Amino acid sequence: MAGPNLEVFKFGIYILFPIGIMYYFGTNLDGKFTTPDFWPKEGQTHKIPFEREDIQSELQRLKARRLAQRERRVNADVGEASGQSEEQQGSR
Repeated sequence: MAGPNLEVFKFGIYILFPIGIMYYFGTNLDGKFTTPDFWPKEGQTHKIPFEREDIQSELQRLKARRLAQRERRVNADVGEASGQSEEQQGSR
C-alpha cells in the first residue's frame, strides 16, 4: 500500500479538478466564448407593430406585395404558355 499521503493527494485531485473546471469555464465568459457581432443590432431587427393603424398598414403592405408577386407569376406562366403554343405550332 502506498500510504496516507497518496490518499490525501487523490482526495485533493478529486476536489480540485471540478473546482478548477468550474473556475475556468465560469470566469470571463464574454472574453472566451463569444462571437463578436453575433446578435443583430436594434436597428437591424424587424419592428413588430403594436398599434392598430400600424398593423393595418403592415397588412396592406403585405397584401400588395403578395398580389404583385402573384401578378408576376401569372404573367410568367402566360408567357411560358404562349411560348410553348408557338413552338408547338411551328413544329407542325
